[in-house]
Parts: sequence; C-alpha cells; structure tokens
Amino acid sequence: MSHFSNIKTQIRNLTSLKEALNDIDIDWKEGPCTVRGYQGQTRNAEVAIAQNNNYDIGFSWNGSEYELIADLQYWQQPWSVEGFLNRVTQRYAYRTVLKETEKQGFQVAEHQKNEDGSLRLVVQRWSA
Repeated sequence: MSHFSNIKTQIRNLTSLKEALNDIDIDWKEGPCTVRGYQGQTRNAEVAIAQNNNYDIGFSWNGSEYELIADLQYWQQPWSVEGFLNRVTQRYAYRTVLKETEKQGFQVAEHQKNEDGSLRLVVQRWSA
C-alpha cells in the first residue's frame, strides 16, 4: 500500500522556495492547491509540482517549515529525492543569502560555481 511521505526541510520562506524551484527549472503551481497521490488520496500544499504519472509532489507548511510531501513510490523527477532536495535547498540558501545581504546594503561582487557543485558568493558594501 502506497502513501504520502512528509520529508522535513529547513525551508521557511515561501518566496525563496519558489525562486529556488524556478532556478532549477521546475514547473510548479502556486497554492493553496491539492497534491494527488495513490488511490485518489490528496494533501493540501502551498506549492504543487505535477508529474507525468498523475502523482504530484509538493511543499506544505507544517507550522515551522515547508515539508516535501510525496508518494515516494511514484517519484518521477530527474533526480532522486535526496538529489532533488539538495538542489532545492542549495538554491533556496542562495536566494535567502541574496535577500538578507541586500537588506543590509551589500551587493554581489563575485559569484562562482565550483566543480563540486558548490557556490562561492562574495558580497561587498561600500560605506561613505
């Protein structure tokens, strides 16, 4: 019997999550919306990602963070669940850092993607 799984994340900002999904070319729908699962089961989510097999994945607020919700038996993404979450989390962190540093008056001076897939970001602030 298949069922939904809730996978904890450290994602707390919906705007940064949406930007992260855009960055990795994921087609998503803004909620509130319904995520479809096995035998017509559904869950509510703030972000839904339709899959070709008619089983969706999504992100749902649990009161403290956005959890990934999916029926893992029907996972149909180009990456494993872990690989998907790693990509989303990396871009989410990048977007969050950009927002926070901009609030504090910093600008990006250098942006570099390393061979291992990590990102190097140098920010600077000019003061008078």
